[in-house]
Amino acid sequence: MASNRIGRINEEIQRELSALIRGLKDPRVSGMVSITAVETTPDLRYAKVFVSALDKDSSAQVLKGLKSAAGYLRRELGRSLQLRYTPELIFARDDSIDKGAHILEMLRELDN
Repeated sequence: MASNRIGRINEEIQRELSALIRGLKDPRVSGMVSITAVETTPDLRYAKVFVSALDKDSSAQVLKGLKSAAGYLRRELGRSLQLRYTPELIFARDDSIDKGAHILEMLRELDN
């Protein structure tokens, strides 16, 4: 039962952060940036946010920009979600899209 609640909270955090990131004025967080997943600890103290950027060269700058805006994002998240604790946001780069594209490319090479 608790895992279902954590799953719903993860989805809600992902949805809210996606909307908040679009409104950031930091020039480092520009272009196509998407939140691919959120993993929250069971005590709701920490949330690991997986971020994917379209431009792979600027992904390090995007993460730096998000880390500097983490306080603002956490405060706005606390205002929109009705939780006892607003989790501390930890941003991490998500490489799953790159890995999937690489596997697809390998499969296409096998087909030829």
